[in-house]
Amino acid sequence: MKKDKIIYWTSTSLAMITGALSAFMYFTSPKFIDGYTHLGFPAYFRIELGIAKIIGMAVLLVPGIPVKIKEFAYAGFAITFASGIIAHGTVDGLALAIAPVIPLAFLIVSYLYFNKLNLSQQAL
Repeated sequence: MKKDKIIYWTSTSLAMITGALSAFMYFTSPKFIDGYTHLGFPAYFRIELGIAKIIGMAVLLVPGIPVKIKEFAYAGFAITFASGIIAHGTVDGLALAIAPVIPLAFLIVSYLYFNKLNLSQQAL
């Protein structure tokens, strides 16, 4: 059980560090802002996505949030990372499409252990 919690918190933290903290860059980094234009997205989408990622990060990292709400946050991040793979793969090629695979992998591990921990708690 302790090992499962360590894997859960490590993978969740890494997914949020590599993925959701980029949301702050959407508001402050000219490179990230130009990147959205380069990918063909409108400016308002960058702002919406940044706010959604910050909210999602809080939902996944704060204990005590209901499971159903966390499930929506996991789904949102999975869609975001998968969309990043597709957008970068289409515009920039395979080399840049690999970057969102890393937080997606951490997110998948986090989700698997999230469910494992919740199932073991329900059995008690």
